[in-house]
Amino acid sequence: MSVIDVWAQITTERMANRPWLKTLMRWTGREDAILESTDSTLKAMDAAGVDIALLSAWTGPEGELISNEEVAQQIEAAPTRFRGLASVDLYQPMTGVRDIRRWVDGKRFVGVRLVPWLWDLPPNDRRYYPIYAACVEAGVPFCTQIGHTGPLKRSETGRLIPYLEDVLLDFPELVVVAGHVGFPWLDELVTLSVKFPNFHVDTSAYALHRLPPAFVEWMKGIGRSRVMFGTNWPMLSPQKCLAGLSALGLPEAQSEAFLSGNARRVFAL
Repeated sequence: MSVIDVWAQITTERMANRPWLKTLMRWTGREDAILESTDSTLKAMDAAGVDIALLSAWTGPEGELISNEEVAQQIEAAPTRFRGLASVDLYQPMTGVRDIRRWVDGKRFVGVRLVPWLWDLPPNDRRYYPIYAACVEAGVPFCTQIGHTGPLKRSETGRLIPYLEDVLLDFPELVVVAGHVGFPWLDELVTLSVKFPNFHVDTSAYALHRLPPAFVEWMKGIGRSRVMFGTNWPMLSPQKCLAGLSALGLPEAQSEAFLSGNARRVFAL
């Protein structure tokens, strides 16, 4: 059964040295600088049977932590195994629109990712709106983070209602893939997935055996066509994340949709 990891990144020294990333180590149990290469990423993917990983660029108020150019180089190293998610500067929305038009072709770069807690701006802030329009224009998903924040940053920006709900109401054509499960606001996750057919969620930042029971119940029911596998590599390895798959008790068709089918459809892979 094929596997697609929809949330991964190959960290740079610029990103690894950020104080907020160091606080994340308490969650992962890692004490090193979490610096990986394309080779070590491919080895980790092979060890877990992951066919494709979506590698994310990261941009924040402090600048490019992983640039679109660097992600493009990572894709070039293994073009059949990697796809990219571009990132943009929210403080320069029109530059962001031009960057999406430059990089996001739907083939190598298959979406855009912005992490609200990094900007301390909820997703209904006006500065995101040109980016959403550009994603709709390009026909690609907008990827973001929901739920509490592991680093020592405010979690409020990851709350689904009203922030993400406003976006889904204002942009009914926008496909949203929200990472990191959404705990503790799982009732809001259920509500949005009933209300908005373009709303999807991935399991990144969670080993599968640690998924909240309410989330597992959702992914077996309403979420069966909306949930995707993700790791948040290199914070968590694919092998560690997948170890609890059998304990979820998913039927074969649901396992296939979760591990790769939903991602292939949503990202047009």
